[in-house]
Amino acid sequence: MHQVSPRKVLGVIGTSGSGKTTLLEYLLAQLAAQGVKVNVIKHSHHDLQFEPQHKDSARLRMAGAAEVMVGSPFRYAIIHELRGGPEPTLEEQLARMSPADLTLLEGFKTYAIDKLEVYRLETGREPLYPHDQRVVAVAADHARPDGLRDSVAWLDVNQPQQVLAWLLTHLKKTSTQP
Repeated sequence: MHQVSPRKVLGVIGTSGSGKTTLLEYLLAQLAAQGVKVNVIKHSHHDLQFEPQHKDSARLRMAGAAEVMVGSPFRYAIIHELRGGPEPTLEEQLARMSPADLTLLEGFKTYAIDKLEVYRLETGREPLYPHDQRVVAVAADHARPDGLRDSVAWLDVNQPQQVLAWLLTHLKKTSTQP
């Protein structure tokens, strides 16, 4: 497992089709409305395409720029070409982010961080929580299974306000820990 230094970081994990993004959209909107600044890092195993190849920024990147920043009055993005170099570690990615009250991670299943698993029986896949001691909560569409360790919070994925309440409590707890 990868190690990550202590921060206010929570992984949101689950198999494809479990509803991670839908839940994250709800949580982000609610947290932002309460004035909580949240960053998100989404990991992908696929190549990322940000702009059409004929746009100036893509042309400059393809010409050899190591990084291209595109800025506007509304947002900016930095596109960094690895050019065969190693993928940045989670620590390196976190270091590039601006300070936030919480950073949510999607797709970093193997890292030693607290995790919320989104799990639905209908996906037909096995859950991750039985094999990952870092799963501290599960948002699921069925009742808590017998024998699950007591330290895991069991939440109803179809009641996202319940997940939000748990997240706010978890954030307060982790904020007071050394």
